[in-house]
Amino acid sequence: MQDEPTPTELTKAVADFLRDDIAPTPSGHSAFKLRVAINILDLVTRQLTLEKGSDAAEAARLRQMLGMDSSLIELNGVLSDKIASGEMDLRTPGLAEHLWQTTMDKLAVDQPGYAAYKRELGRGNTGA
Repeated sequence: MQDEPTPTELTKAVADFLRDDIAPTPSGHSAFKLRVAINILDLVTRQLTLEKGSDAAEAARLRQMLGMDSSLIELNGVLSDKIASGEMDLRTPGLAEHLWQTTMDKLAVDQPGYAAYKRELGRGNTGA
């Protein structure tokens, strides 16, 4: 176990520094590159914060649906194969809900400001 600050705290601190102290200064292409760097750090921070829980939940859903215990990558491979072969489809109990929740979890990391994602959260449609 590493001492503090955590990787999440470090990436957030750098993003905040760039956003608050550096971003007001550059213009043109430098400003664009700076915004890209800030967005990357924000994404990494969200991934570090949310990924462990969402990956564990995704794996648990897949284990239950597929009736097997394996890594998340392997479980997703089996699911993909079953969908591709027609063995599973949206009529398969739990599949649509699983796909919806997995999508919502990925959007929480990648695009939390996405209007459709925010609308679904407002409706309470998290897939669960």
